[in-house]
Parts: sequence; C-alpha cells; structure tokens
Amino acid sequence: MKLLPLLILIAAPAFADAPVVENVTYSNGRFDVTLSHADTGWDDYADGWRIELADGTILGTRVLGHPHVNEQPFTRSSQIEVPIGVGEVFVRASDNVGGWADETTPFSPN
Repeated sequence: MKLLPLLILIAAPAFADAPVVENVTYSNGRFDVTLSHADTGWDDYADGWRIELADGTILGTRVLGHPHVNEQPFTRSSQIEVPIGVGEVFVRASDNVGGWADETTPFSPN
C-alpha cells in the first residue's frame, strides 16, 4: 500500500481531462464548435475536433494549432459538408496529451 500514492502520481497524466464539447451549430456547410479544456500552455491544450458518422467515418477535422489558456470556452469553425440523408453526426475533441477523446457528442445538423 505504500506504493499506491506513487502509482497515483505516475498515472495522473492518464486521467487528464479531455476537452468538453460545449456547443455545436451547423449552417451552410460550416460547423461552429465550442470547446472548453483546462489548457495550461503548450504542455497540455485542446488541439482539435472532428465530425464523424455513426460508423466512425471522419467527415472533417479542425486542427487547433495553439493553446487557449485565457480564452475558455472558445469557438472555432470549419467547412465540413454533411452527406444528404445523414440525420446525426458526432463531434469528438482531442488534446495533445490524451489524444482523441473516447466520448463523442451527438449533433443533428438538420
């Protein structure tokens, strides 16, 4: 049991919070996605979001090239077309420590 605190400290980066999708809008082929994340600088920041279909097909990715430490939450846009007949897509966020989040946020572009 004396090793437990050490193991927790070593594993702490694995438990870093993933970016949270706060809001999504879609109009005329453009997604506006609002994210929040505990950016600390270049060592840990939200570095992207993408739009996926239910089967995992990626329709488009928005790369975020720098930290947003003093701008939380923040919104970024990208032109990503949704195929005709698709009623629901999924937004997945990423950070430069944990990579792509396991969880997605469903969104109806219609």
